[in-house]
Amino acid sequence: MKGFASIVLLSWLSAGAAWGQLVGEAPAKQSARQALLEMFFSKASGTLLKHLPAATLSALENSGGLAAMQQYSLLVSQLQTKGKSFETFESGPLLLVAEDSQSGQKFEIKVDKDSLRGDEDDIEVSFQIYKDNKAQQSPFLPRMMYGMKIESGVWKLSVIQVTLRVPLADPDFLKGVTEAIKARSATPPAMPTLNQASLNSFGSDASVLTAMQTIIKAETTYSSTYRATGYTCTLSDLDGFGGGSPNEHQAMLIPSGLAGGRKYGYIFTLSECTGAPASSFRLVAVPAANSLGRRALCSDQSGAIRYSADGNPDSCIASGIPAQ
Repeated sequence: MKGFASIVLLSWLSAGAAWGQLVGEAPAKQSARQALLEMFFSKASGTLLKHLPAATLSALENSGGLAAMQQYSLLVSQLQTKGKSFETFESGPLLLVAEDSQSGQKFEIKVDKDSLRGDEDDIEVSFQIYKDNKAQQSPFLPRMMYGMKIESGVWKLSVIQVTLRVPLADPDFLKGVTEAIKARSATPPAMPTLNQASLNSFGSDASVLTAMQTIIKAETTYSSTYRATGYTCTLSDLDGFGGGSPNEHQAMLIPSGLAGGRKYGYIFTLSECTGAPASSFRLVAVPAANSLGRRALCSDQSGAIRYSADGNPDSCIASGIPAQ
């Protein structure tokens, strides 16, 4: 969510087209709001620099900054690719709406105030983020004021004012802060480790023992990362396959082959995820039909791995022998 909002904010503050012809232009018959939209979101050449004051352009040229500005010329087109799209409005309460179809996120820039005073216009805006059509609480999103002024018949951006409001007494804000602090300071319980003797005693099934501990460690990390969910009983939630950022349905904690539930001639199953958030789980690994005669293994949120020589998971759960 934060990455998507950052792209839109960056484009709003910095994006524009490459350096174009700025001299000899006729005065533009447009409003300050239209000029602001053209400045940041038009793909036409020179629109960013067209709406900067002459003093700003001179300073950029003397410092070599004009060449650096060209690096931002592709940001607008990038917003329209990879599932992202945006729409601008020359009138009404909204200035821009940007959507990411892949993540289900939407970003709005709202016009709170438009104060036209002759050849000056102050346009005040605020920002709102939505996830699956639900407004997200984001106390750190700023309010901004863009001061526009006519220069040589063209609206120029002369002032940018940023106001950041931090609601220190807001319950939702305080809850988010305290949960973030707890998440950073929380230390996952130490998991029993497998020594070489334990691995050697399992012979050809040592890889199954290692896979068990891989899943257990992933569950511990998952529950501390997605605290509202707790442990998961869906192996695919721990999957490491795919692009994008880790999330509660693809935490990128175990290999995809293991997340499929069948590995090394065994079937791995998670169950008993009770509570909301889930505070427990049970993990069993049983021999597949063509792997009879091998041991069954079981574990839970304690991290202790046990086994039964008869290959029966019920025997393992009831009276399994410690593997470590």
